[in-house]
Amino acid sequence: MIQERLIGYIEQSIKQNWEIEALSNYKEKGLSYKEIAEKILILHILFKGSGIKEGDKIALVGRNSANWCISYLAAVTYGAVIVPILPDFKPDDLTNIINHSDSRLLFADDKIYDLFDITKMPEIIGVISLDDLQKIISGEQAFKEIFSSLEEKYSNAFPELKKEDIKFSDISNDHLAVISYTSGTSGFSKGVMITHNSLAANVRYAQNNMPLRAGDPLVSFLPLAHTYGCAFEFLFPFTIGCHITILSKTPSPQIIIQAFKEIKPRLILSVPLVIEKIFKKQLLPVIGKPHMKILLAIPLLNKILYKKISDKLVETFGGEFKEIVIGGAAFNPDAEKFFNKIRFKFSVGYGMTECGPLISYASWDTTKLGASGRAVDTLEVTIDSPDPENVVGEIILRGENVMTGYYKNEKSTREMIDDNGWMHTGDLGLIDKGGNIFIKGRSKSMILGPSGQNIYPEEIEAVINNKDYIVESVVILVDNKLIALVFPDYEMMKRDNISEEELIEYLDKTRKEVNERLPEFMSVSKFRIHPEEFAKTPKRSIKRFLYTKE
Repeated sequence: MIQERLIGYIEQSIKQNWEIEALSNYKEKGLSYKEIAEKILILHILFKGSGIKEGDKIALVGRNSANWCISYLAAVTYGAVIVPILPDFKPDDLTNIINHSDSRLLFADDKIYDLFDITKMPEIIGVISLDDLQKIISGEQAFKEIFSSLEEKYSNAFPELKKEDIKFSDISNDHLAVISYTSGTSGFSKGVMITHNSLAANVRYAQNNMPLRAGDPLVSFLPLAHTYGCAFEFLFPFTIGCHITILSKTPSPQIIIQAFKEIKPRLILSVPLVIEKIFKKQLLPVIGKPHMKILLAIPLLNKILYKKISDKLVETFGGEFKEIVIGGAAFNPDAEKFFNKIRFKFSVGYGMTECGPLISYASWDTTKLGASGRAVDTLEVTIDSPDPENVVGEIILRGENVMTGYYKNEKSTREMIDDNGWMHTGDLGLIDKGGNIFIKGRSKSMILGPSGQNIYPEEIEAVINNKDYIVESVVILVDNKLIALVFPDYEMMKRDNISEEELIEYLDKTRKEVNERLPEFMSVSKFRIHPEEFAKTPKRSIKRFLYTKE
């Protein structure tokens, strides 16, 4: 157990950054740290008056917004357990998760609430709108009464809010802070139990190792209901005193880039999808031209060209960032090699919801090509292999960040965490002498080749996905042959006036090119067109189990 407390970090930041702007929705006026504190304390009065106790569950369902963040902070600093749920779930699934979590209060967007049948949630005593933090329904008399007198009770308690009034729950680090329901690659949702200790460990590590300071602007566009976005686009920067601008709707790369140019964030968190699209759409067409290939092969001249490309890329991301941290899914190796060659300031991290989420990280100037950083200071990470440097094995870990288990699911908990406290990630990798972690794939997605070789489909897909007219792919084994399911880039086809017949010819040619880059045992025998985008988990990993029998 570490000494630092998440609630302590939040209290300290509010006091130290009292008048600084804290949270704002994109294109809207923001709220200062003092104004955030006022809203937190009002909600605390509501919780207490409604009979909510420390340890009670409070569900939170809605798009990213300042009010989403305020609701989260209010629950956690009260000592309640927040249950953030991705709004992407179907209404029946949302209802099941809320009931399974034993939540007593619900914060929800008005539009999402309209999809609910509240009679199917018997434990919910009241619903609060994330649009304006006003009540939608009152299920119990206590909730109804306290809501009608909230402003009066707050004014009586805090006639003039002062910094010394900021003292929240003193709940200890071993208590539960979050139950995170995430749709994983196993195909069903499980509630990951994350303690205050895990969140505090993540925040402490980020404060000590990531380049932010009070007043720095930040753009939040990752799903806040997922631990990656929540920890590093919200909690960590909030505890530093940053101004967080929230892109409330699921943003396209174009909107994200526009926000970067306007806000000029100091630190950027991203999933590979955004970075890879820029690489594929903007950079590959330029560096792939014959004359450009010749120029880039000329010593000295290539350095000048690489710097120009890097400067242009930096400008695309606002021009003021100190680092881009990429996580949530595997990063395309070709894109990574190119960004490394032009000295672009990026780093690839590794994490899981079950660790709140950080497992490993290294700054852009100390990271090793192909690695996903080094283990954080609160975790012991190793490879379940006779030779962790050379023989691929499962990545296992234990320490302060690790979840206490899956909520009301002892079977899944025992399958994940063994008797010695080691958590089995399901990811495969290597660790070198310097502690750098190299992820090779997921044990569940590994394909055993016809001759007994271990094939990691992600390695093949990374090559395929760089090709024109292909958005993404999934490699599967059919009758002992590797088949690539390919989702075509219909926009590019339309732009270039490519017919479906021409696409089939192009894909056959592409398959041969891909096979030339791969060992023979990884050769793909056929490309099969998959007409729609592959289904994905919240962190944008493809749900492979849906396609392995295709």
